[in-house]
Amino acid sequence: MDLLHCMRLVRRGWLLILLSLIIGVASALVVSANTPPKYVATTTMLFSSYDKQGSLSPAYQAGALSQGVQSYASLLTSRRLVSRIAAGEDVQGLQANITAEPIPGTVLLRAKVSDHDPERAALLANNLGSEFSRMIDQIERSTPDSRPAVKVTIVDRAEVPEEPVSPRPLLNIAIAVIIALLVAFSSLLLWDRLDTTIKTSEALQQTSKSSILGVIGYERDARRHPLIVRDQGRSSRSEAFRSLRTNLQFIGVDKQPKSLVVTSCLPSEGKSSVSANLAITLAQAGWRVILVDGDLRRPRIPDYLGIEGSAGLTDVLIEKARLGDVIQTWGQQNLAVLPSGQIPPNPSELLGSHGMRSVLAQLTGDYDMVIIDAPPLLPVTDAAALAAICDGALLVARYGKTRREQVTRATELLSSISARLLGTVLNFTPARRGHYYGYGYESEVKTPLSV
Repeated sequence: MDLLHCMRLVRRGWLLILLSLIIGVASALVVSANTPPKYVATTTMLFSSYDKQGSLSPAYQAGALSQGVQSYASLLTSRRLVSRIAAGEDVQGLQANITAEPIPGTVLLRAKVSDHDPERAALLANNLGSEFSRMIDQIERSTPDSRPAVKVTIVDRAEVPEEPVSPRPLLNIAIAVIIALLVAFSSLLLWDRLDTTIKTSEALQQTSKSSILGVIGYERDARRHPLIVRDQGRSSRSEAFRSLRTNLQFIGVDKQPKSLVVTSCLPSEGKSSVSANLAITLAQAGWRVILVDGDLRRPRIPDYLGIEGSAGLTDVLIEKARLGDVIQTWGQQNLAVLPSGQIPPNPSELLGSHGMRSVLAQLTGDYDMVIIDAPPLLPVTDAAALAAICDGALLVARYGKTRREQVTRATELLSSISARLLGTVLNFTPARRGHYYGYGYESEVKTPLSV
C-alpha cells in the first residue's frame, strides 16, 4: 500500500476519523474529570555504617552495605513497618501506595507515598521514614545494649506536594488522540481490505481484463433527467458519453461491430441509461442507430424516451406484428427505437430463438449500429443469449456497488459462450472538479444518486 492510497483512504473516511477523535477526546475529559487527584510525597534516607575505629562512615565507603540497600528497600513496604503508621487503616491499601526506590551507585533510598490528600501523603511519608529508622536501629543490634551496625538518617523530609501526579488531562487527551487515530485508520484499512466493490477504473480493468471504454459521472438531477439531450448536451456527463462513442469507434478498426449488447452484473447499475444515451450520442454523430429494448422482464427504455411500449420486439418474435410497424422514431436525431412490447412468460427462449437471429440480421442490414438494452447477466440468462448472437457486449459496472467477484463471474459467463466483451463502463462515479474537463461550460460538484 502506497502513500497515495493511504491519503485516499483518509479522505474517504474523514468522517470516521473525526468521530473517533471526538469520542476519544470526550472520553479522556470524562476520565480526567472523574479520576480523584493523587499526590505523591517523597522522603530520602541515607544508610551509614561503623568502621573499625567505631565511627560512622558513609555507605559509599562500605561496599557491602551499598549492595544491601535493595534488601532494606523491601522492608519499607513490609507489613510490620506499615502497620506502625497505618493507625487502624487498611494496611494492604497503604502498602500498595508505598514505593521504595534505591538510587543506583549510592546508599540513598527514596520512599514515595501516594494519597488523595497532599498533607496526609507528606505526613505518612515522614512517619514512614521515622519508623523505618527506628526499626533498622532495632534489628541491626546484636544485643539490646550493643551498637547498631547500620544507621539510617533522613536526608530530605517530605514536603506537602502542590501538584497532583494524576490525573493529567493533557497527557490523557494526547493518548486518546493517538488511540483514536490508530483505531480509525485500522478500521479504514480493514474496511478497505473487506470492501471488494469497484471504485476505480484500474480495478475494473484489472478484474474484467478488458478495456475501459467510458467513465460516467453522476449528475445532480440525473434521476429526473436521465438523458443527455438537455442543456444542448453541454454537461460533463454528455462529454463522457461522447468519449465512450469515440472509444467504441476505435474498438474494431478492421471489423467494426454493428450489434452491441449493453448489460450489467446486477440490476440498478445504470445499463438502460447507458444504452439510451449511447444511442443518442451515436445518432448525433450521424450514425443510423436503432435502440432495441431487449429487457423483456423489466423494460425501461419507453420510460426514458417517453414513447409507447405496448407493441414491440415480443410481438415481432411471436409473429403478431411486422418489424417495420413497431419501430418508432425518436427526437431530432432520428433515432430509431424498437420497444420490448408485452412482457412474455418465456423471455429467454424468445431472445435465443431463430426469430431473434432473423430480426437482428435484418436490423444490422438496415442500420449502422444496433444497441440492445439487455437484462443483467447474473440473475437471468437473457443477456448471455443475446451476447452470443451479437458482435459484442458492453458491461456496465456501478461505482461502489458492483463487486469484483461479480465482474469476474460476468466475464467468465461471456467467455463461456464465446461472446466478445468489447469493454466496460464505470457508471455513477462521483464527479469532482478536475475529474471531468470541458470547454465552454462549468463542471460542478455532483451528488451521488441512483438512476
